[in-house]
Amino acid sequence: MTANDSTPDVPEMPAPRVREFTAHSIGGGLALLLGLLGLGATAALIAGASAVSADGAKAGLIIAAIVVFLAAVISLRGLNTVAPGEARVVQLFGRYRGTIRQDGLRWVNPFTSRSRISTRVRNHETAVLKVNDAYGNPIELAAVVVWKVQDTAQATFEVDDFTEFVATQTETAVRHIAIEYPYDAHDEDGLSLRGNAEEITEKLAVELQARVEAAGVRIIESRFTHLAYAPEIASAMLQRQQAGAVVAARRQIVDGAVGMVEAALARIAERDIVELDEERKAAMVSNLMVVLCGDRAPQPVLNTGTLYQ
Repeated sequence: MTANDSTPDVPEMPAPRVREFTAHSIGGGLALLLGLLGLGATAALIAGASAVSADGAKAGLIIAAIVVFLAAVISLRGLNTVAPGEARVVQLFGRYRGTIRQDGLRWVNPFTSRSRISTRVRNHETAVLKVNDAYGNPIELAAVVVWKVQDTAQATFEVDDFTEFVATQTETAVRHIAIEYPYDAHDEDGLSLRGNAEEITEKLAVELQARVEAAGVRIIESRFTHLAYAPEIASAMLQRQQAGAVVAARRQIVDGAVGMVEAALARIAERDIVELDEERKAAMVSNLMVVLCGDRAPQPVLNTGTLYQ
């Protein structure tokens, strides 16, 4: 799913100029051994130069010691220790030469520079943000985003600081989602932040992925951790929610009562218990609705006469 298909309001990010590829590297055990042998040979050559008395031989041994020492240092400088969950971005004179992801001791061109970058899963939790929802009501919300670096080259070269970039884009996406949907929808078919948390967080993840994709970051999950009305309108909105709950409960009670009355009249007619004319049916319906829909227990009234007196 592309950003243009599901998040039309997301700004179009520039195409990446560089993408990650594997840097050429070899196991570093042999290079470490050769480097240590070179340092040992340097010490032996210097000791031999101090033992001889001929100037020519001494100069030759010293030059050989310097050459062996430089070779050993260059060999050791190409060593890299890569831990699990980390990578090394390799550059040669400013040009990107690949990424080392294989953990362990690796050896690369000693004239390259290697920068460490973490590929572990990370969390970012936003501060509590105060925004206006789709109805203009001030609300407070916060979100947590689980993410990781997927393309180390883009994370290093496409943005200035990818962690700060993710934090800024997360806050922007959360604010944008908040103003697109109401806290509580007035109609039953509309999406709301409180009533449709799963759908809204999926939309948040899609929009956030479109925003941070240029930095080589993959969004794993996003969730709201705080969602509430702002304190200045919280009490008024609570009364509105309570009123809505009462109306919904009353509607359900009335629907159930109507069904029970219909069933009672049908059973009476089916079994021919008593013959009811329209007036008696109306009286029975009225009494049953009062009993079923009343807030308090009904008080029985004994009728010693007839229905028409």
